[in-house]
Amino acid sequence: MMRLNGIDQKLLNLLQAKFPLTGAPYADLGLSLGIAEQEAIRRIEQLKAKGFIRQIGPVFNAASLGYRTTLVAMRVAEARLDKAAEIIRNHPGVSHAYERDHHFNLWFTLAVPATIEMEAELQRLAGPIKAESIFTLPALRLFKLRAYFGSDGGGQSIMDTEASGGIIPQEARLSPADRRVINELQQDLPLVPRPFAGMPVKLGMDGEKFLAQCQSLLSRGVMRRFGAAVNHRKAGFAANAMTCWAAPPEKVVAAGQKLASWREVSHCYERKTNPLWRYNLFAMIHAHTEEACREIAAKVSAQTGLTDYVMLFSTREFKKTRVKYLV
Repeated sequence: MMRLNGIDQKLLNLLQAKFPLTGAPYADLGLSLGIAEQEAIRRIEQLKAKGFIRQIGPVFNAASLGYRTTLVAMRVAEARLDKAAEIIRNHPGVSHAYERDHHFNLWFTLAVPATIEMEAELQRLAGPIKAESIFTLPALRLFKLRAYFGSDGGGQSIMDTEASGGIIPQEARLSPADRRVINELQQDLPLVPRPFAGMPVKLGMDGEKFLAQCQSLLSRGVMRRFGAAVNHRKAGFAANAMTCWAAPPEKVVAAGQKLASWREVSHCYERKTNPLWRYNLFAMIHAHTEEACREIAAKVSAQTGLTDYVMLFSTREFKKTRVKYLV
């Protein structure tokens, strides 16, 4: 992990958790840190160049926009894995794709509009990949979704998350103005003093009204947040394990809430099972080492009484981006 100085550590935290949706956001960030606007922009440029920041932009609730999402698992022959990764990377509805150390070795998230049949889309993908087996694990409950990776200011890496109450968001009622703003906002924010200025001009909207519309989407939960997507490995979290427990129905909610209370846990769901996969409670565990991930999983199991679980460590990242939703 590359060490960052104190200002860069604080800036990275602000970019993820408290990005200002204002006319001059970089000046506002600079004001929070006691540095000039151009200095803030220069530092962000360096964080991007060093690979800490992937992009700066909105994170939308797919379900709120009328999209359906699922987690997909495949068994792909080792000789075909690189070709499979290429096909997955090129699909616009895939945001995250990993090789994991398991018999089912290719895992990815897929989002499709309601007008597209999920099963048909999966078969269209599985055909050229020549997957030996494939199944989907749609979410039934959401316990936690959101993580940012940064520093506590003393050089110690931290991960903070935001918990949900176990509810999957429903499709929102979007106005024509909402839709225009959503479609335009989904881009990597330019590193210029007035980064939002060109967007309302393109839409024929007043600048203040455009930003007010963004704030409305945020307050209504259509947009989960606006900020930086950070490379967690660069931030010091070199190990991540998708950890799956087999939880009896009567224990799912309590166990999910317990998992959500752990700082090292993100993306915690109850998912539908199938004959090939009996595990129903999923959580991503992030830590500095694989051993630390295993220790956390063991502690969680001791606290919840759930002892039947499996840990799948990612061995290769094939894709990690934000899906562009067209509404």
